[in-house]
Amino acid sequence: MIQVRCSSSTRGYVVQCFAMTSPYFMQRSVITRSGGQNAGCVPADSLRSKLTNRSVDPVSSVAVKVEEEEARIFEQRPSSAPFSTGSCHPKTETDTLPLSSHSRRRKQLKVEYDKDESVTPVKIEHWESPDWKKQLECIREMRSSRDAPVDNMGAKTCYDTEAPAHVRRFQVLVSLMLSSQTKDQVTAAAMQKLRAHGCTVENILTTDDEALGKLIYPVGFWRTKVKYLKLTSAMLQKEFGGDIPDSVEGLVRLPGVGPKMAHLAMDIAWDQVSGIGVDTHVHRISNRLGWLKKPTKNPEETRKALEEWLPRELWSEINWLLVGFGQQVCLPVNPLCSVCLNQHSCPSAHKISPTKRPKAGSPRSPNPTSSFTTKTEPEQESPVKHERTKREPLPAPVSPTAQRRRLKSKVKH
Repeated sequence: MIQVRCSSSTRGYVVQCFAMTSPYFMQRSVITRSGGQNAGCVPADSLRSKLTNRSVDPVSSVAVKVEEEEARIFEQRPSSAPFSTGSCHPKTETDTLPLSSHSRRRKQLKVEYDKDESVTPVKIEHWESPDWKKQLECIREMRSSRDAPVDNMGAKTCYDTEAPAHVRRFQVLVSLMLSSQTKDQVTAAAMQKLRAHGCTVENILTTDDEALGKLIYPVGFWRTKVKYLKLTSAMLQKEFGGDIPDSVEGLVRLPGVGPKMAHLAMDIAWDQVSGIGVDTHVHRISNRLGWLKKPTKNPEETRKALEEWLPRELWSEINWLLVGFGQQVCLPVNPLCSVCLNQHSCPSAHKISPTKRPKAGSPRSPNPTSSFTTKTEPEQESPVKHERTKREPLPAPVSPTAQRRRLKSKVKH
């Protein structure tokens, strides 16, 4: 860009010539400061020679200085800002400074919301049974003697204390597998015979099914448990080097091992509390005491409901406390509520235990038109079974052959 300053006695000019290199912009435009019409296209070299050869009037030297000062201020303006003739607005300091990259960025606005004091935050309340602490202390007092079957013949007492660590853990797992739907006395006797035979992974695999069945008989479902013991032993030898898994996920993968056995095995064998071991006693007593937000249908639902509110430091203790309490006081049928210390706080105290519903078609089945809504628990039996049998003896079944003989005798007579 070329600037040329001109001065005269009557009018001053500032001429700007913009040279465009593109063929489209070959003309040169001239802008006059005084706001007159655009001058014609005059070559810059000829104009410069005329101005330099022309003598400068001493009288107009002041005007030339003013024009030079205005031209200097004009040069300091950004090239992108257009120069408007005749504008009279004052210049600010920001007008003369170049725009930086930071100033071109869009400023971030901070959004603030007014706090509504009328709206209260939602609080999630931690549910728990109202009298559970008092009831737990009463159960501890009733279990202080530790003379229940689970204390003397449970899984904690069925392993060989002098055996290697991995053998002890395997024996704990075997005792838990045998204890399913079996009394502790029967489980302890079966474990005693197995230990005398050699309760290791290798011995279980080398023992045939018939001999193994005789060793664990009469535990519940002993034929199925023989298969589970064989499959579990083979899996332990192949994947875990003869030891049991050290996680709940690994334990429940074993045949015949459920969540209750897995959590108890983690507690007894690995000394790690991973969850609450809930069996039929814990399931029954938790529902009777009202320790659940809503009644549950199976032990697994009870376990999840208890773990939501019961402190973790009680998870290991609660199993043997409630199991022994269910074996001695809070029985499945006819619980001893009169000697229970929780009889005044238990919502199920002094209530008749529900009887087992008879099978359809049996002589004791109710009338189909009548409503029969009582439910039973897994280990319950009817308390009036023997009384009804004595008072109302059932007729002996008559074979078809005997019926034909009676009909023939009646026809003859």
